Amino acid sequence: MSARTLFDKVWDEHVVDTLAPGIDLLHIDRHLLHDMHGGDAIAQVRRRGLEVRNPELNFATPDHVIETQPGRTGGMAPWADKLVQELRDQTGRAGIRLYDVGQDGNGIVHVIGPEMGISLPGLTIVCGDSHTCTHGALGAVAFGIGSTEIQHVLATQTLPQRRPKTMRAEFTGRLPAGVGAKDMILALIGRIGTAGGTGHALEYTGEAVRALDMEGRLTMSNLAIECGAKVGMIAPDETTFAWLEGRPHAPKGDRWHEAVAHWRTLASDPGASYDAQVTIDCSALAPHVTWGTSPEQVVRVDGAIPDPASAPDAVHRKAWTEALEYMGLRGGQPIAGTRIDRVFIGSCTNSRLPDLRRAAKIVQGRRVAGHVEAWVVPGSERVKRAAEAEGLHEVFLAAGLQWREPGCSLCVGANGELVASGQRCVSTSNRNFVGRQGPGARTHLASPEMAAAAAIAGAIVDVRNW
Repeated sequence: MSARTLFDKVWDEHVVDTLAPGIDLLHIDRHLLHDMHGGDAIAQVRRRGLEVRNPELNFATPDHVIETQPGRTGGMAPWADKLVQELRDQTGRAGIRLYDVGQDGNGIVHVIGPEMGISLPGLTIVCGDSHTCTHGALGAVAFGIGSTEIQHVLATQTLPQRRPKTMRAEFTGRLPAGVGAKDMILALIGRIGTAGGTGHALEYTGEAVRALDMEGRLTMSNLAIECGAKVGMIAPDETTFAWLEGRPHAPKGDRWHEAVAHWRTLASDPGASYDAQVTIDCSALAPHVTWGTSPEQVVRVDGAIPDPASAPDAVHRKAWTEALEYMGLRGGQPIAGTRIDRVFIGSCTNSRLPDLRRAAKIVQGRRVAGHVEAWVVPGSERVKRAAEAEGLHEVFLAAGLQWREPGCSLCVGANGELVASGQRCVSTSNRNFVGRQGPGARTHLASPEMAAAAAIAGAIVDVRNW
C-alpha cells in the first residue's frame, strides 16, 4: 500500500459506502450540538417520524445565545431562553447527554469536546458550527455542517461527503519569545489568504507545531476554516496522549492502552504526498494583528498597514480600500499605537487555561487604561473553576478586567453582548468580519498576550516589549 496521510487514514476508516466518484458515505463518531440549531434539529427529525439513531454518540451544550454576565441562568432575551429550553427539552426526549448552564462540562462546544475527552484521535466529528475544525488538533477529521446535515446525522449517524484534497502546512524553526500559536496561524492565513486552503484538508506539521501544548494546537486547528480549509489536523503524539488521559469520556484501563496503540499508527507515513504544501519559518516570526475585515488582512505588530496603492490587483485594491474605510484606518500608518476601546479575551480560539494564564501574566500588577472596557470569558466551567483555583480571576479583577461566565460572548454577537458601533476591539477570537462583534464594530484579531497588553496600554502594542 502506498504511503498515506493522517487525513487519508482517518477518512478511509470511516467510509461506509462510496456513493459516486469522490463522494463517500461516512460514519460519524461524534456529533456535537449547541443552542442555535440543536433543539430545532432534533424536533425536525421527530416530526418526520424518525428517532435519533445513536443518542450516545451525540452531545449537547448551550453556548452561543447564553449571556456571560456573572449570575446568569440562561439567555439574554426571551428568544434566547426559548432556544436554550428547546435544547434541554429535545435532548431529554432523545436521550442525548446535555451539559447545561453551570454544570461541570458546560461551555463552548469546541472547548468542552476536547477537555471532556468526547473528541479523540482518529474520530470523525461534526457540529453545526464552522469552527468544528478545532477538534482536528487531536488527530480527528472534524468539520462544520449545515442544518439539513445535522438532521441527517441525527437520523442515520452517517453523512455523505465529497473527499477533499490534502494540504500540508509545515512550520519550521523555534518560536521567539512573545510569539505563539495565534501568530503562527495568522501568519499562514496572511500568506495564503482566506481561500488558500479551499477544498483541502489541512495538516499542520513541523518543529514549531510539535513544540506547542495541546491548547496551542487547538488554536491552530480552530482557524483552519479561516484559510478556507474544511479540516485542520495535527497528528496525535505523546503530548496528545498525556493531555487526554483520565478525561471523563476518554478510554480507561486496557481500552486506553489499546486506543493509544492505534492512535500511534495515524501519523502520516514517510513519503506521503499532499496536493499542496506551504512552509512558514517561525524563527523570525513576530506577533501578528489584523488591520482589516478579513483574517487575511493581517500584519506583524511592528509593521505598517498596507496601502491599497500597493495591492497586487484591482480586486485586492478594492477590498483593502473598503476595509480601511470601515476600520477607520489609513494605509501606510504603523499598526502599533492604534487606540482601542474594548478588549475581549475568550472564544473557542483562545479561552483555555494556558491562554488565561498568559494574559494574566501581562496584566498582573498593572491597570487597564481608563478608556478601555476589557472582558475575560473562560471557555468552559472547567476552565473557569481551574482559573479561579489558581487565583487568575483575582489578577484580572485587580487589573480592572471583567471576569465573566463561560460562553461564546463577544465572539459572535448573537447573544446581546456587542461591541458598539465605531468602537475598536482587540479580540482573541477568530473572525473580524464586518459586524461580527456588532453593527459597526471594528475588530483586531490577536493573541491573548497581545490583547492583554492592549488593554493596559489602551492601544495596540508589541507585547515583546512587555
